[in-house]
Amino acid sequence: MESKKAQQRIDELRQVIERHNRLYYAEDRPEISDAEYDALFRELQHLEKAFPDLVIPDSPTQRVGAKPLTKFSQVEHRVPMLSLENAFDEGEMRDFDERVKRFLGLSAGKEIEYVCEPKMDGLAVELIYEDGSFTVGSTRGDGFVGEDVTQNLRTVKSIPLRLAGSKQPDLLEVRGEVYLPLAAFQKLNANREEEGEPTFANPRNAAAGSLRQLDSRVTVRRPLSIFCYAPGAVKGDGFDSQSDFLATVKKWGLPINPLIKKCKGVKEVCDYYEEMAEKRESLPYEIDGVVVKVDSFELQKELGEKSRSPRWAIAWKFPPRQAVTVVEDIVPQVGRTGVITPTAHLKPVEVSGVMVSRATLHNWEEMERKDIRIGDTVVVERAGDVIPAVVKVMTEKRKGGEKPLPIPAQCPECASEVVKIPDEVAVRCLGLSCPAQIRESIIHFASRHAMDIDGLGDKYIEQLLRLGLVKNVSDLYYLTKDDFMKFERMGDKLAENLLSAIDNSMKRELDRFIFALGIRHVGEHTAKLLANAFGSMEQLEKAGEDELISIREVGPQVAQSIRNFFHNQDNLKVIERLFTAGVSPSVQEKKVGGKFTGKTFVFTGALTRFTRDDAKRMVENEGGHAAGSVSKKTDFVVAGAEAGSKLDKARDLGVKVLSEDEFLEMLEG
Repeated sequence: MESKKAQQRIDELRQVIERHNRLYYAEDRPEISDAEYDALFRELQHLEKAFPDLVIPDSPTQRVGAKPLTKFSQVEHRVPMLSLENAFDEGEMRDFDERVKRFLGLSAGKEIEYVCEPKMDGLAVELIYEDGSFTVGSTRGDGFVGEDVTQNLRTVKSIPLRLAGSKQPDLLEVRGEVYLPLAAFQKLNANREEEGEPTFANPRNAAAGSLRQLDSRVTVRRPLSIFCYAPGAVKGDGFDSQSDFLATVKKWGLPINPLIKKCKGVKEVCDYYEEMAEKRESLPYEIDGVVVKVDSFELQKELGEKSRSPRWAIAWKFPPRQAVTVVEDIVPQVGRTGVITPTAHLKPVEVSGVMVSRATLHNWEEMERKDIRIGDTVVVERAGDVIPAVVKVMTEKRKGGEKPLPIPAQCPECASEVVKIPDEVAVRCLGLSCPAQIRESIIHFASRHAMDIDGLGDKYIEQLLRLGLVKNVSDLYYLTKDDFMKFERMGDKLAENLLSAIDNSMKRELDRFIFALGIRHVGEHTAKLLANAFGSMEQLEKAGEDELISIREVGPQVAQSIRNFFHNQDNLKVIERLFTAGVSPSVQEKKVGGKFTGKTFVFTGALTRFTRDDAKRMVENEGGHAAGSVSKKTDFVVAGAEAGSKLDKARDLGVKVLSEDEFLEMLEG
């Protein structure tokens, strides 16, 4: 390629990459997949290597991330937070190993000791501890200056506000990756979709969007977590190596990924990569590769850094979890709040070992932005969500017969009017008796975290609706054995079990009953706040907006939604009919002087005698507190099978460890 054409392409790539950097790092709303971004970045790197006279200081290849947003105060990093060079196959990993040896003047037979860890798909942050106390937290920003998100990081339960033990450095800067577990990400996106809000593209952007909030009350409602991975500046006793750093800060209470491993030589690194690739699908969080670092800090110092990345570390990326297929149809689906979402029905295709036949399109704005049409050849990617998303349309494969799906004028389930709410991306059905909304509301009402009607799954609810036995949730409590015997493949014992489960649900706690009603914007956490504040359905029904807003974490939008729900006469009739049937929500007061008053419990591992929700309620009912992480303030850790890092931390801190049976004995005794 001649220099003039190279300059044109380089300018084009820089402009495109800068735009995607801004969308990814600053606005948390990427438009392309990581694999597409990596391909653009690598092309620019190759061109700049071929034409070194065209390299400029502000090229994306010479910088890290994006400038911090002006809405946050800025924090200057004492030691720059650099990006990592990428490897995409074993050959490139071996090239890195050879470069390290060559730079250090080592013979080919000499093996380097590396520390390998899963590459978390989250948001890089820096935590500053002074005299053992957490004082400042910031994002990476442009690598030199980040955004001050101290208050939001204080809400992340796995970050200790005070380091455990003694003899910490006067100043300790710790780098870590904040992430959102997959289950929480999927739940967050499902809720946002139902509420007509834009969904997050992947767990990384959900974590970033959660952490970079001006109001920390938003952050605290999202269960963010963190793994720490490297030091920044240290004043006082330092560390000899990466493995020494990780082992030491783990004793101080900082969370370290339990899958980190020390490897001798590149062969062990390759074995570790294969091991992580196999485990990838079963992990409760998203990873997109492994990070490989020279263990010795003395060797790291000798190797030094390039303009945007250290010479002593590399990120070996996994292949993208993508596949090419055809959109055979786009079908609108109606959720329990009336939100209609388009779902792509795909020609079945295997994506990283899973056969995929559907993909979420989220909403019509997203579908129109990507210009997705029936008949299109598309790239689908699994990136944290239960079902994959369409990340790219291969427009070059269009033949002219592809058709877009317009916003429907009528609901596909009940033919009621469809509207698009101003300031929302959602399209909603206004039909109060829409079968799809009824179906979804009953499924939600009977779900485990709501009324927990054991055994009443989606298929049975479908049959109840098809047979005309229920029209709303209150009808569940008027069903008879004869009604259930009308089902396909229904026996006496199963029918009795279902009736017993319905009967057992009548005395659920008030917060679960409020959550089960499906009031818009009222999730489990808000339902608990309302139950604690008002104590009964009668008082909640009477509450005015001012009363509701006076509750911490309840804002005007939530208050208005609650009032709208209770102003609806149909809703009040359903609640009255539930109470007439014998539903009697109870308020579980914490016992003053209960067995666990003032005690903090942490539950870890695979529990077999009770669920985590049951355990939390048992502890709270006896005046105690069930925490999510182990600290010096933890009194007991209850460990099930395959307990991991929390059990290790409990032993390190000398916290008493109980089996499930021992916990139940304490409760009963």
